[in-house]
Formats: sequence, structure tokens, C-alpha cells
Amino acid sequence: MHDIQQLLEAKRAKARLGGGQKRIDAQHTKGKLTARERIQVLLDEDTFEEWDMFVEHRCADFGMEGHKIPGDGVVTGYGMINGRLVFVFSQDFTVFGGALSEAHAEKICKIMDQAMKVGAPVIGLNDSGGARIQEGVASLGGYAEVFQRNVMASGVVPQISVIMGPCAGGAVYSPAITDFTFMVRDSSYMFVTGPEVVKTVTHETVTAEELGGASAHTHKSGVADLAYDNDVEALLMLRRFFNYLPLSNREKPPFRPSGDPAGRMDLSLNTLVPDNPNKPYDMKELIVKVTDDGDFFELQPDYASNIVIGFARMDGATVGVVANNPQVLAGCLDIKASVKAARFVRFCDAFGIPVITFVDVPGFMPGTSQEWGGIIKHGAKLLYAYAECTVPKITIITRKAYGGAYDVMASKHLRGDVNFAWPNAEIAVMGAKGAVEIIFREDKSDPAKLAAREAEYKARFANPFVAGARGYIDDVIQPHETRKRICRSLIMLKDKQLANPSRKHGNIPL
Repeated sequence: MHDIQQLLEAKRAKARLGGGQKRIDAQHTKGKLTARERIQVLLDEDTFEEWDMFVEHRCADFGMEGHKIPGDGVVTGYGMINGRLVFVFSQDFTVFGGALSEAHAEKICKIMDQAMKVGAPVIGLNDSGGARIQEGVASLGGYAEVFQRNVMASGVVPQISVIMGPCAGGAVYSPAITDFTFMVRDSSYMFVTGPEVVKTVTHETVTAEELGGASAHTHKSGVADLAYDNDVEALLMLRRFFNYLPLSNREKPPFRPSGDPAGRMDLSLNTLVPDNPNKPYDMKELIVKVTDDGDFFELQPDYASNIVIGFARMDGATVGVVANNPQVLAGCLDIKASVKAARFVRFCDAFGIPVITFVDVPGFMPGTSQEWGGIIKHGAKLLYAYAECTVPKITIITRKAYGGAYDVMASKHLRGDVNFAWPNAEIAVMGAKGAVEIIFREDKSDPAKLAAREAEYKARFANPFVAGARGYIDDVIQPHETRKRICRSLIMLKDKQLANPSRKHGNIPL
């Protein structure tokens, strides 16, 4: 018995050492934590239960039979974040560069299967050189097995990817399917084909950082939601982010009691919107002032900044926030903004998170680049997401709601539950100037007459009461009471039940 215990401890020690001290030191030299150190930072102390520590690869080609390391390049198991269950896999770059083998993939698939059974999120800490070339198609098959589980888990349990090193080739498609992706600046990158292949095929000279670094994916592609300066910061912010999410689609989002009164008024909101309708203002100031303790976790802040998305709490309950941003492109909806918001709304709907929408939108972005880029189909994605969404939907029109963009932004016509407007809100087909130039085009030669027509149009439509008369707006509210009215509406809607028609699935305009 004593011998087997010694053997067990020896095997555990070997597994914990990964690729050896020299490679661990190399990882630290790059400013990166090891796979196990990352798990220690992420999870509550002494809660990690590791699975498959002794798994080894089964490859006998290219001399691989003589190079076996327990764990085979990935640490898997479950633990707690702030007392709530989560499954984790953390790739170990010190073992074969974190390359994925058949056995490596099986370990990841095992915890994903278990996570779906018990209803708990999956967090993947990615740091891998890609497929293990020595295993050939078996490695590719392993990736596909992981992808299949990503798809099956989508909308069942939240899935989060943290890119903490290289992630290339087929490896990028698992993070692409997951719900949220975080990156680490200067030490992580993602791309389908690396700089060398790009140079050979397209003759472009580009570095790994320029091609697929954190800046590229948080500013240009929108593939990543957020980027942080180092491993520790990324993992600590992930712990904070985790607090907003339900464990699965079978339970309600977490509730966190707050000392911030639900009926709190903020008189400064009465002067937030400028008198000049063309002057911008900070929509994030409104979000921060109406949410619990001013706590707003924004996602994709540097991508498609004309729309704002993120999580907050209202009277203790998690909510998803979508808001037009008048400071960028006047808050217009373009291709990127539509896709960004649509995916977020669909996540909230899948996991029972109410959606609060703040509207100040002059319309869809005009121009050939938008039309040729498919704004019609991409804009329809946001429309589809809001229309399909069955969770509580509360909409506040703060200033402009023009044209088709009024419809798309969680209007009453798309089953909005509670739709409010501020007193200076304008709900119309278009702005007064453009409207009168079309309606009264024969008066274009008479500026005085045209100005009178414009004033008449403004008096008629530059207010929320026409929509209110038709029941499209439930109430016109004072800006300072916005928080109180949202919190009351959420209480009223907490037991809302609404079902879409029976079907296999809809066909969103991808």
C-alpha cells in the first residue's frame, strides 16, 4: 500500500511539473502564468477538483512513444468562482506547446459534457500552438469533437474563452463559437493562418500582433470582447464578469442585493440631453446613473462604438443593456453595430436576462460601403434578435427614434413590454428638415416658406405624444425618474411568460 501511495504522489508531482522547470521558467519570462497558476487565480481558493491528471497521448509515430507527460498538455476539472460552480480547462504551453492531441481533446470534451449535464458554465483558458502535427487527422478530429460540444452547449450553459497565448488555425473556431472572448495584450493572438502563410499567399508583410493580436480583435474584427494587460488582470476581471451570468438556461440570473434604492432619482439627467438636437452627449453617463451603484460591465467598448452593450444590475437583478451612442456616428446603426448588438441580445434571451434598451438613433448608416457590405441583411439580424427575444424588454427613447431604426430598437411592435420616452423624444420617419424637403419639394425655392413648414413638422412630430396616442409609448417620463420606472417595470415583468411558435429553429439572416 505504501508503494502505491508513493507511486501516486510521484505521478501527481510529474503531472504538476508539466513540461519541466525550464519550460515553466520560459513561460514566466514571457510574463505568462502556467496553466495551473491561472486556475489558482481564477477559482476560489482550494476549490479546484482536477480530472484526468494521468491521461497520456497514444501516439507512437515520430518517436512520440518515448515522450509522454501526464495530463497531455491540458489541465481540466471544476471549481468555484465566488461560491458558484464552473468547469475549466487550461491549456499548458509547457507541454508540447499546448498542442491538441486526441487525448487532450477528450479531456476537454469530458468536462463540457459534464457541464451540460449539471448546468454549469465552461471557461477555456487557451494557450496552444494548434493541432499536434504528429497525430495528423486524429488531432483534427479532436478539434471537431470540441466544436460539436461548443455548438450543443450554446444557449444551454455560458461559455467563455480567454486567449492567453497563441491560438491559431482550427483552434480559433472554438473561441469563435463561445459566448464571450477575452484576450491578453502583447502575449495572445488569434488567426486562421499565420503571418508566414499570409506573406506566401497574399504577399502581405504583417506581424502576428498586427494580424491577430488583442488590439486587432478588439478594435477591428470584433472577435474579442475585451483585452487586458496581463494574465492576472484578465482572470480577476473574468471573476467579476462571472457574477452577472446564470449558471445555465435552467436557472434565473444571479441576484445581488444592493443598498442603492430602486426609487432613487437623479435630477442631473434632466439636463443630460442638449437642446440642440444635433449635439452629442454621453449615453454611458445615463447608464451609470440609473444602474445599481453605477456598476456597468461594458463589452466590446472599442468595436462599433456607435452602440453600447454590457451587463449591469437594476434593484439587484442582472440586466443586459443596449444603447445607441450619439458621440459616435451620431448613434447610427451600421453593419458592425447591428451584428454586435444582435449577438448580445440573443445571449440575454438564451439565458433569461432582461434587456434594457436606450434609444437615440437617427437611422441606419447611409452610403455605398454599407449597402454593398449588406446593411440590409446585417441590420435585419438586430431586428430578428429583438423580435425573437422573449425575456422582459424595456425601452427608453431619450431623443431621436427615426425610420426603420425606431422599429428595430426594441419598439412596441417587436413585442417590447414597456416602452418609455423622455419629454423631448422625437419619433418620426425622419428628421424635420429632410421630411419637409420631400413633402414640400415645390417650396424649395422659398426658404421662408420651407422654414415655416419645418417648424410645423417639428411641432407635429418632434415629440413623443403622437406615438403615445397610438399606444406605441406606454408613458412619457421625466429623465430623473428613469431608474425608478425601470425597476418597477422589472418587478412587474419578473414572472413574464411568452413562447415563440413551435419549430426546430428559425433562420436568422446570417
